[in-house]
Amino acid sequence: MATTADVRRELAGLADPERAKGSSRFLQMVPGGYGEGDTAIGVSVPEQRGVAARYWRELPLTETAELLTSGVHEERLTALFILVRKFAKGDEVERGEVFRTVLTNTRHINNWDLVDSSAPYIVGPWLIDKDRSVLDRLAGSELVWDRRIAVMATFAFIKAGDFRWTLRLSEKLLRDPHDLVHKAVGWMLREVGNRDRAAEEEFLAGRYRAMPRVMLRYAIEKFEPQRRRDYLTGVV
Repeated sequence: MATTADVRRELAGLADPERAKGSSRFLQMVPGGYGEGDTAIGVSVPEQRGVAARYWRELPLTETAELLTSGVHEERLTALFILVRKFAKGDEVERGEVFRTVLTNTRHINNWDLVDSSAPYIVGPWLIDKDRSVLDRLAGSELVWDRRIAVMATFAFIKAGDFRWTLRLSEKLLRDPHDLVHKAVGWMLREVGNRDRAAEEEFLAGRYRAMPRVMLRYAIEKFEPQRRRDYLTGVV
């Protein structure tokens, strides 16, 4: 049976100090950045996925949860890749345990890549046929990562043709103070529009002028050039 130490040792062997510097800048692990205080060791995402593929069966959920609390960014992301595999391959009981592990540890899912690698593949799929009120709680959290998790989880609903919760949370987060939430909301509205343009534009009507600019830009990214200009100049 594998342990957290085994995974850490393998990741350490793949570490690249130069890549770590680039990751630290990209994920704002710098003073004043949203990732301040985090540590990167410079393991690429494909390499982390490879480690996860080798260990997801052998690493117990308790050990995976321990890895998720690591101070090293790549160790937490690898833990999430492992959890995604456990969720996808597990039965209902195992899937529920993985979901609860994620919800218990959202404070450690503390950068956009960690959220986006897990919420649409664990949180959303688990809630497809269940009470979704936990998303309202997450969307009302003071923790920006909880709010992004709430929005990104709805990607699973969008893929199933259900836009209600994306629009509900977009309304709730329309004036959120953080640009990482603005980007997530805009992205999910764009995904709604990719499937039902009328539904997205109905939501934008009467709201687009109040949206943070980056949210609107993300939401209308796939629109025709003139239609984008109309929204950006406020003449829709």
